[in-house]
Amino acid sequence: MTPFLSDDFLLHSATARQLYHFHAAPQPIIDYHCHLPPDQIAQNRQFENITQVWLYGDHYKWRAMRANGVNERFVTGDASDWEKFEKWAETVPYTVRNPLYNWTHLELRRYFGITELLNKNSARRIYDRCNELLQTPEYAVQSLLRKMNVVTVCTTDDPADSLEYHQALAATDFGTRILPTFRPDKAMTPEAPDYNQYLDRLGAAAGVGIQTYADLQAALRQRHDFFAAQGGRLSDHGLERLYVADYTEAEVAAIFTKARAGQALSAAEVEQFKSAMLIFLAELDWEKGWTQQFHLGALRNNNTRALRQLGPDTGWDSIGDFEQGRALSRFLDRLDTQDKLAKTILYNLNPADNDLFATMIGNFQDGSVAGKMQFGSGWWFLDQKDSMEKQLNALSNMGLLSRFVGMLTDSRSFLSFPRHEYFRRILCNLLGRDVENGELPAEELPWLGELVEKISYGNARDYFGFAPAAAPASAEYFGAN
Repeated sequence: MTPFLSDDFLLHSATARQLYHFHAAPQPIIDYHCHLPPDQIAQNRQFENITQVWLYGDHYKWRAMRANGVNERFVTGDASDWEKFEKWAETVPYTVRNPLYNWTHLELRRYFGITELLNKNSARRIYDRCNELLQTPEYAVQSLLRKMNVVTVCTTDDPADSLEYHQALAATDFGTRILPTFRPDKAMTPEAPDYNQYLDRLGAAAGVGIQTYADLQAALRQRHDFFAAQGGRLSDHGLERLYVADYTEAEVAAIFTKARAGQALSAAEVEQFKSAMLIFLAELDWEKGWTQQFHLGALRNNNTRALRQLGPDTGWDSIGDFEQGRALSRFLDRLDTQDKLAKTILYNLNPADNDLFATMIGNFQDGSVAGKMQFGSGWWFLDQKDSMEKQLNALSNMGLLSRFVGMLTDSRSFLSFPRHEYFRRILCNLLGRDVENGELPAEELPWLGELVEKISYGNARDYFGFAPAAAPASAEYFGAN
């Protein structure tokens, strides 16, 4: 029987073990899409306890606790941090075969050196030990990033954000690059009841009084320039699907005027406005040589009662079944026809769309950049072993796995970086299995090792134009075994 979470976890052949230990594990981490709060990085926050760093804002754990019959008071309510941790510990044994079970114990091992299984009996010991360590300087936020060999983090930021913490970090000798990502979703929602309030905030940040559609474009361009000046080189959109209605600039200007006046818009007008905005924003990215990301397919805020009680983004979302293909094709073709298609990463949330996305990127590879069009890594509900393998297989079958820019955390937690290890082990196991089965040549093992290094780190470094990482400040690397 193989021990749980051994050094060879998920590595089921000698070749897989060689690829992982010698090629994947030592690579630095570029986390090019996450939701880490830059203020906590700049302030080098010292968490008081494991609940604050582990359970606050973690929708994955919240959903599991609710499914296990835990009252909301112990999830997002007013229970003490110890009580919330205790309820999570009681839930952990019930998460077997959910990736949370492996992630939980990987994080306890990699960050805290705790090999004991978490359950109701061990909860107090583990809570106290983690809290003891969290009080030391080695467990402040910046040290956590260094110890996991994280060399670049791209946060997710609204155009109206000040980026003051990114600026503060850039002025220090903190070795990890913390760069902003331009997420303009709120600027695209004229149907939202608070849209005018948002425009006021955006206009104040840009120094532009936003009264017309041209003003909105000017404000967004100014903020896009500002993000670029702070090192930003990616945008991101979280959408159900892409919008590709026909429109004229005059029509969109009139629609914006109606929205600014607080008048209700028809569904067709909203579709036109979003379509125009997507093209405008994509052209901004193309002008600067940025990478645009599209996270598509989430059906959000399904539980009306919970939405009213807790607000959005509290763990009531699911996979949606939106039609993606025609809109993807039309949107990308519009930009390509004008020779204004930026480097693009497409993420799907419905696994039924894997092959669609994997083939769609091939329609718009133009030879200008290796892997210009990317099928993004397994995202949200798909960042577990089964779905990661399916994404890797779809990309391998219909594109070039060798040009893949690899994994990201998409996380709000500073303890989530073992997900890169998890992904790298899965990648190495797939390649190792193919070699052992005679489907890939053993004599190409040096090339496969180089390939693993590229997918783990090098491809992302080159694709986004990041400078090579310096040697880590500490020889300690929690992901290596």
